[in-house]
Amino acid sequence: MVETPFDKIKESLSKQIPKNLVRKIPDKWEKTGEVLTIKLPTDLKNYEKEIGEVYAMILNCKTVLNDIGGISGVYREPNVAVIYGSTNTETIHKENGIKYKLDPQRTMFSSGNMDERLRMANISNTGETVVDLFAGIGYFTIPMAVYSKPKKIFACEINPVSYDYLCANIILNNVTSLVEPLKGDNRKISPKNVADRVLLGYFGDTHDFIPTALDCLKNHTGIIHYHDKFPEDVVPDDPLKIVKKIAEKYDRNAQLLKYKHVKTYAPGISHFVLDIQIGEQ
Repeated sequence: MVETPFDKIKESLSKQIPKNLVRKIPDKWEKTGEVLTIKLPTDLKNYEKEIGEVYAMILNCKTVLNDIGGISGVYREPNVAVIYGSTNTETIHKENGIKYKLDPQRTMFSSGNMDERLRMANISNTGETVVDLFAGIGYFTIPMAVYSKPKKIFACEINPVSYDYLCANIILNNVTSLVEPLKGDNRKISPKNVADRVLLGYFGDTHDFIPTALDCLKNHTGIIHYHDKFPEDVVPDDPLKIVKKIAEKYDRNAQLLKYKHVKTYAPGISHFVLDIQIGEQ
């Protein structure tokens, strides 16, 4: 039987911390470049340095962060603490031929969204203009620019730290001619009446930004990719009703093209994305 990395972690820690606590160490983690993020139960607090060192050694990371509060606020900032290794946590994460420069202490990155990043990479085409209302460090913008090569992507980001990494990643991936970064609240700075496609890659109160997305579309027609977290038993009907109600104010119709489960968020609640065509009634 092949020994997994987690088996090796448990074996090493069983010699360093009480046996009854070994069973509480996390079997899941987020590896972003050379930085690892884990979520430790509070009763492992006194052993976090030893635990961090073992994870770093076995998973080959320069720094281990403890997730102490998830992602929060308008800026979508992670609440983490260094428990082992370098406090300089800037790194380059490579995925599907894309390089993302970021700092996991200051900006979010979710491996659970990888399939959606892959899908977005190839969904556009050279004839389109795209607006990404929540670009972050370029999660969807960069792969789309590299692989779909649309005519133009306007990438909006309100968090100044994420915006700086977005600019760095545009250069790092050689898409400066295709992507225009825009800093600020997308409701104020996003271009109007230009887009064939709008990305709403955010969840929490995404419905509040649907009017902004429709204003970005050429003549209020085109495709929006509407992300949010919903109770699983109401998808796709309830989120589609939300978009339809807003589209009606523009004398437009909303038609579901496709919907996709991105990842589980909590029991019975998941992050979904709906591809919706906005057209004339």
